[in-house]
Amino acid sequence: MGVMKTPGVYIVEKNAFPNSVVEVATAVPAFIGYTEKADNGGKSLKNQAWRITSMSEFRQYFGGEPQHQFEIAAVGEEPDPNVREAFSQGGTAYQITQSNTRYHLYYSMLFFFQNGGGPCYIVSVGSYSDDIDAGVLKAGIAPLIKEAEPTMLLIPEATQLEEDDCINVEQAMLGHCGGKMKSRIAILDVWNGYKDRQHPDGDCIESFRSKLGTNYLDYSTAYYPWLNTSIVQDSDVSFRNVSNLDKLVELLNAEVASMFIDLEGLSEEELSSGGNKLRATHKQAMLDEIAKLSGDLSGGEGVLLHKILSNISPLYQTVMADIKFQQNILPPSTAMAGIYTMVDNSRGVWKAPANVSVNAVVSPTVNISDDEQEDLNVTTQGKSINAIRPFIGEGTLVWGARTLDGNSLDWRYVNVRRTMIMLEQSVKLASKAYVFEPNVANTWVSMESMISNFLYGIWKRGGLAGSSPAEAYSVSVGLGKTMTANDILEGILRITVLVAIVRPAEFIEITFQQKMQES
Repeated sequence: MGVMKTPGVYIVEKNAFPNSVVEVATAVPAFIGYTEKADNGGKSLKNQAWRITSMSEFRQYFGGEPQHQFEIAAVGEEPDPNVREAFSQGGTAYQITQSNTRYHLYYSMLFFFQNGGGPCYIVSVGSYSDDIDAGVLKAGIAPLIKEAEPTMLLIPEATQLEEDDCINVEQAMLGHCGGKMKSRIAILDVWNGYKDRQHPDGDCIESFRSKLGTNYLDYSTAYYPWLNTSIVQDSDVSFRNVSNLDKLVELLNAEVASMFIDLEGLSEEELSSGGNKLRATHKQAMLDEIAKLSGDLSGGEGVLLHKILSNISPLYQTVMADIKFQQNILPPSTAMAGIYTMVDNSRGVWKAPANVSVNAVVSPTVNISDDEQEDLNVTTQGKSINAIRPFIGEGTLVWGARTLDGNSLDWRYVNVRRTMIMLEQSVKLASKAYVFEPNVANTWVSMESMISNFLYGIWKRGGLAGSSPAEAYSVSVGLGKTMTANDILEGILRITVLVAIVRPAEFIEITFQQKMQES
């Protein structure tokens, strides 16, 4: 209040309560990848962080799914161990391999929303006509520096690069999360994580651990193995996904010939009699439908032909099922981002995102045993990999909640790291109101009360351990406590906050012992 010079009555209002701390959002992932388009009413969204809240908004701004192409070819004399046999005909085995670049950000977004995902950011770095490039993906991280809201970073298409390039992108993610921002974590995918650790190509987990490095591991987590999902439906694949339709036509014609082999060599008179005539007519009708694959078909005609071929040809069904199966193999990071969101909303960020089922999953690509998980969970290097495992009667569950810094007692668990990020960022934003305030006792008391009230609310909700507030947290500030006289002269206000964050019961031991009979 100013100096009183005029006689009269002056009203003075004083604030009775300190400012409050607003809890920041904890589950807002940012996805970087390639999309069909990046457009908002004619304005390009390429290399911009754009916030969406649903899959319909993703389609509106970034388009639909990619048109993946697959080639049918006979298996060579020395089959590739990375390509499985899809079917056999006439004693010849055939394989189906993808013939163009695989983009799976679109399918990963479906996976994210089906597992409880909510608001998120998309950075489109290119279209489906571009090759996936490590430098382009890393450049997509830069727009996120100016965005304060994201708390997770994911680049699912990094797994489509060569291994060294994939690791390079993931190291850039770690540098952004742990070195630059310190307010978000990176959810990483293991390169070739759909393979067993005993695969002839080598141990994908050992390679991941040895190449990733040791920087900022407490700001990251990884999951293994990849998942066989049900994201891509039967209606999402058709003969348009086959790049060499002439080969498909040849195989379907051969299938029809084998189905009606009893008609071969019959005379015109025999073919015109009773059942043979009906079967010959049926055979010709099937061949006519197959011949349509070589012509130009409109959208509606193509859908109808796909349905007809699916009904009349077991081989066509097998080819479509294999194409769908391959497209449904997805890395788990985006599903985990959705699970983080779901757990945060239902239980709180301090609840470990584990012992939770994964939606839209048929099975993991690799079935992990208890013995195999030992090395994933606890290793001398400390780079813990969280397992995703199937359990009878329960489905596919997330069975791990560690960061890659598994040997650290401070940051071993991902919920501890994420809870601390939430506390730090919430208090940081609220404390901005006191910048340039007098560095005196009134300010110290006000800030101490503000932070204590916030932590009390977190403790009441179960986010801090302790039977009383004094056991759960403490806030210290003041001259002689956290500051020296020289600190005040230099304009520094220091506050020390101690918190006891809850940790998960990862190992439960129940002891049974016999006792003497007493009666």
